[in-house]
Amino acid sequence: MSELVKEFDEYRAKMNEVILGKQNLVINRLFNLDTNTYAEGALSTKTKEMLGLVASMVLRCDDCIKYHLGKCHEQGISTTEIYEIFAVANIVGGTIVIPHTRRAAEYWEELVNS
Repeated sequence: MSELVKEFDEYRAKMNEVILGKQNLVINRLFNLDTNTYAEGALSTKTKEMLGLVASMVLRCDDCIKYHLGKCHEQGISTTEIYEIFAVANIVGGTIVIPHTRRAAEYWEELVNS
């Protein structure tokens, strides 16, 4: 696993533990809702992760983009598919998404080559 991916995963896990450990009912329910949203259903988990990636790119959330790229990698999504997802995100979000696409491409390369 590359250092970039490892650092992101470790930080996310650490801070989620801190946040969830505070036992705030609303935050815990929100985290649970997020987890359940991406579970297998009428849409496959793979499809939901691709949708999550597009939405994250359009909303320009780099942490969310990294998270969904990791999940897409776990789902076996190919590089060709990822670049089609990038294309959709850029068409929907406009040129302001290009810098996020650069960082997403860098992170994807780290995932694929680790």
